[in-house]
Amino acid sequence: MKDNFLLKTKNAERLYCEAAKELPIIDFHNHICVSDIVSEKQFADITELWIAADPYKHRLMRICGVNEHYITGNASAYEKFEKFCEIFPLIAGNPVYDWSRMELSFFFGINELPSRDTAKRIFDKANEMLKSPEYSAAGILARFNIEYQSPVATLVDDLSVFNGKGIAPSLRGDDLLAPTSELKGKISEISGVKISDVSSYIKAVSVILDAFAKKGCRFADHALDAGFFAGDTDGSKSCILELLGVEYAKRGWTLLLHLGAERKTSTRLLKLVGAAGGYAAVGHGVDVSALCGLLDRMELGGGLPDTVLFPLNMSDHAALAVMQGSFSEDGVASKVQLGPAWWWCDHALGIKNALSCISSFGALSKFIGMTTDSRSLLSLLRHDYFRRILCTWLDEQNEAGEWDLPYSAQRRIIEDISYTNAKIKINK
Repeated sequence: MKDNFLLKTKNAERLYCEAAKELPIIDFHNHICVSDIVSEKQFADITELWIAADPYKHRLMRICGVNEHYITGNASAYEKFEKFCEIFPLIAGNPVYDWSRMELSFFFGINELPSRDTAKRIFDKANEMLKSPEYSAAGILARFNIEYQSPVATLVDDLSVFNGKGIAPSLRGDDLLAPTSELKGKISEISGVKISDVSSYIKAVSVILDAFAKKGCRFADHALDAGFFAGDTDGSKSCILELLGVEYAKRGWTLLLHLGAERKTSTRLLKLVGAAGGYAAVGHGVDVSALCGLLDRMELGGGLPDTVLFPLNMSDHAALAVMQGSFSEDGVASKVQLGPAWWWCDHALGIKNALSCISSFGALSKFIGMTTDSRSLLSLLRHDYFRRILCTWLDEQNEAGEWDLPYSAQRRIIEDISYTNAKIKINK
């Protein structure tokens, strides 16, 4: 990989090297397996680390016509790796193409392009390196300058695996909005609070939220999938979310709302590979009126937490970026803001579109920056991908848009977006 990858101007290179490259990483939402880190898991081979748990790669293999046997089936580790390498030259333009080359280069010093001809050499070299303790799950993370990362945990998960050292839980709250009897029972058992109505339910949940807070939790995540508001016919889910939002605000947490995923696509793939199999789609645009109503009721009901909006439909970027000016609190920058380009949007096109909308409708300098939202340990390298794109985009806008920002001001914006603004959230 070239040192100036994605850095299209000399000043972008300077901004990256002097302002962005060495900044600590704050990854405020991901799905990394904490037990793998704590146990210092060693990976059997490059397929287990790089392909087996990566639905982005699985999706592309299906698009290219690869038999499921070589994706999630019983094919050998090498056969699966070889099939991915075979289709690799065909996926140029997709972010997986860039991420994969960056990962091979950064972690393994491999700069050959994956293909049918190079698959065996790459497989053997990477596997030999993976035998070293330096390539355990903990060893891989140690290669990054991570100051704080926040893997998700549900309210009833064991928090003992979160042992400090820069790793804190981020609450995964999807199941809290329509709790089953079983979930209520577990929450009641853990909290010691008998649940009989909504009020006692929130009281029980708040006891466990305090336990999360003691482990360093600063973020709560809720996925409001496509049709969430239309499907909430009696308003019960929204009501619980409003009450939870007030609890998050009391603790100074930031609410992450992931909006618009269409997860009900292929029933065949759901049965075959499970819920996180890489086949979800982008839903219709967000119901802006319903979303504003939700945030307004939180604000009126006792506290609106700092809120980051993650729309999966890029057409929502502009509308949600405007909300930066719709809700505010004295002394708080960007009380509600458009978040980083998420999931199917976290490529160069999506990142640039989000940056353009934030700068056009809000205050770019207050943007919270990047988070991976990924299951892959290697995905933390995407902070570098984001920072490279950010440096080039900012410098190009400065020149083309005649902003006339001096280098010092450009550098400050890069540092704030890449690190400082997220740091403020976790210190709130």
